[in-house]
Amino acid sequence: MAFDGITIANLTKDFSDRLSGGRIYKIAQTESDELFITVKLSYENAEKFGIKQEKLVLSADASLPLAYLTDESKASPMTAPNFCMLLRKHIQNGRIISVTQPGGLERIIRFEVEHLDEMGDLRHKVLLIEIMGKYSNIIFTDEDNMIIDSIKHIPASVSSVREVLPGREYFIPSQDKANPLTTTADEFSSCVLGKGMPLFKAIYSSYTGLSPIIAQEICYRSGVDADKSAVALDTSESISVYRAFDDVIHLVKEGNFLPSIVYEEGAPKEFASIPLTLYGEPESAGSAADSDSPGRYSYEFTSSISVLLQKYYAEKNVVTRIRQKSVDLRKIVQTALERNVRKYDLQLKQMSDSEKKDKYRVYGELLTVYGYSAEPGAKKITVNDYNTGKDVTITLDPTLTPAQNAKKYFDKYTKLKRTAEALEEQMKETKEAIDQLESIQTSLEIAQKEADLAQIRQELADSGYIKSHVSGKNGRREKITSKPFHYLSSDGFDIYVGKNNIQNDELTFKMANGGDWWFHAKKIPGSHVVLLTGGKEVPDRAFEEAAALAAFYSKGKNQEKVEIDYVMRKEVKKPGGAKPGFVVYYTNYSMAISPDITALKLISD
Repeated sequence: MAFDGITIANLTKDFSDRLSGGRIYKIAQTESDELFITVKLSYENAEKFGIKQEKLVLSADASLPLAYLTDESKASPMTAPNFCMLLRKHIQNGRIISVTQPGGLERIIRFEVEHLDEMGDLRHKVLLIEIMGKYSNIIFTDEDNMIIDSIKHIPASVSSVREVLPGREYFIPSQDKANPLTTTADEFSSCVLGKGMPLFKAIYSSYTGLSPIIAQEICYRSGVDADKSAVALDTSESISVYRAFDDVIHLVKEGNFLPSIVYEEGAPKEFASIPLTLYGEPESAGSAADSDSPGRYSYEFTSSISVLLQKYYAEKNVVTRIRQKSVDLRKIVQTALERNVRKYDLQLKQMSDSEKKDKYRVYGELLTVYGYSAEPGAKKITVNDYNTGKDVTITLDPTLTPAQNAKKYFDKYTKLKRTAEALEEQMKETKEAIDQLESIQTSLEIAQKEADLAQIRQELADSGYIKSHVSGKNGRREKITSKPFHYLSSDGFDIYVGKNNIQNDELTFKMANGGDWWFHAKKIPGSHVVLLTGGKEVPDRAFEEAAALAAFYSKGKNQEKVEIDYVMRKEVKKPGGAKPGFVVYYTNYSMAISPDITALKLISD
């Protein structure tokens, strides 16, 4: 999600409402490109919001520039950097006069600060944060718009468009885009509708501060295909698009923001300061309240844009971090899986070759009966097979007697028989290894915490795929705190989902009782799902929701329908010596269900 001009407008409004009139109490430079500013609120705002101070974070990090209010504190370096010392000298104890967003929907927030200089005269200074990806910066200027300093110096050798250095005049780099807050229907038509490109691209490339996702939202609200060429729109479509555009801009002008995060199958996908209805129409929102939406998407509304940004990027960071931490495990599993698949294919070929063993046994038996009729030195003999009544031609070694030829065929039979018996056991072990590795792959896909990865790592170590690293006191394994997913059905029944094979075994054989219900995707890797009955009669809807969870947490989650087996837990058995997560059952019910779990509430994991 782009940190666009509408998000900046939302932040600017929040900052203005809360920080205007407040005094800058502390300034810290917690990172090389980040400021942490403590603001003592004005008496009116302190009474209004019930707090005496706010903590403001301004980050110009190239990979993730941010601005937000937070309740958390950050450690400051022992020695303050020069830029931090400069700000302390000029604006510490200064009063924030205004917080504005210059240039319409530019991705810039401007803090105007009033302070007394060394002579006791009233002066004004301006602190700006530009949130522009890798070009982000925090710039400090005087009241005449001259740059005093910046957190990043940009000389002419780096940028030919604009130098950001002390003594240079500050200006906003031109993007040759129109201001969406002041546009008219005629201007919209000339800016957007004459371009020979997809409509949504024509919108965001024509106006300052509009991201591609907001442009797609405008198209969705208008009912016009976002990928349709802007120049190909008819009159009614053009009117619809402008009305949708004007509705969105009106929300921004009026400050009617509704920060929300869109989740795709439980993972954060997008965020915006206005509802993104293209993912489904959200219901009326409360503070940090969940709402249902159709299909694979769901919404969460937050109390402020600052809360949203912290939550979104924290959750996004968790997903990214877990993905990075699981790279080594994924590679190990994939390599082992490919090796076992090749091994299994070779074993299948060897088993196919061993199927000739019965033919060699018959040849030996026939030569024992009819071999006397073979002429000395003959290379073959044709005899009648008394088993089938048909004639059979048998190749002979002319240097051997018929009895020796018969023994040769019996030896081949015996060898192939032993090979087939050994292969049968080997193929069983290889197939179990493949099934286990495929299930571990599925477990890696749903892992959300480091403790989840620790259990998967433990299973791989126990199975000999990686070395076991023992830690903790007395060389014992540290206790892993990962727990299964816990959902609540629409009818109030508890449903648990194992995240990996170790949890699957614990869930099925330790947590669940014999009278509970057990679910699993049919013949494909997936989680064990247990529906706890509590001795009550279970309605059909609870069965369907538990089955949907089994479908969602399986390798078939992207299919339209997944076949699910379900049975009472007492019917599920674990064979002796079986690998983690492997069970058997001999009687079951089945249903085909969509892997849609949006109606279910996740309690904890």
